[in-house]
Amino acid sequence: MIDIKNITKSFGSLQVLKGIDLHIDRGEVVSIVGPSGAGKTTLLQIIGTLDRPDGGTVSVDGIDTTTLSQKALADFRNRHLGFVFQFHQLLPEFTALENIMIPAYIAGTSTKKAKERAQELLQFMQLSDRASHKPAQLSGGEKQRIAVARALVNSPAVILADEPSGSLDTQNKQELHSLFFDLRDRFGQTFVIVTHDEQLATITDRTIHLRDGIVIGGGEVIV
Repeated sequence: MIDIKNITKSFGSLQVLKGIDLHIDRGEVVSIVGPSGAGKTTLLQIIGTLDRPDGGTVSVDGIDTTTLSQKALADFRNRHLGFVFQFHQLLPEFTALENIMIPAYIAGTSTKKAKERAQELLQFMQLSDRASHKPAQLSGGEKQRIAVARALVNSPAVILADEPSGSLDTQNKQELHSLFFDLRDRFGQTFVIVTHDEQLATITDRTIHLRDGIVIGGGEVIV
């Protein structure tokens, strides 16, 4: 599903990634952990095509993303990848339903089909009664679940999450963590999650440990 070979990345004289090799299977829920400055977010951004590596290759779902043009990357990102961030990044002027539909519009999906898909996800999230609410009218946990639904609306192969539960209280954290596994079982997505949350890391299928820009543990696939 995701094949990363000898990825390097520097910012000026600072080498952040020093030859990352990694394979993630389809349907895995994988966490990436490590101290601040280890390169976790940089690696996630490269997997998500938000940044390019200096060297090496990244293949997602059989496509070598390092060879794609900027336009092709944007299309690939919209159709094959979903993103969840620490803060929900919902647009305040739109309802929950409309926020979920935005990536589908970008992909050229008809309004009818985008709305049907968004409603399906709202029902799965048990948030159908919040469809017409704007972000200011939603709780923190509800907003993050809407953000997850938005990431799923185009049925991407991979969901990339950067500290997705970092701004939530204990109960909402636990609910969000359980949701990732429910979504994997229901829709078959692969999840790659950067986290400092030890509880989340312990329940994922595999924990990849980064330190000083290299993988020091968990890089192997558990069969």
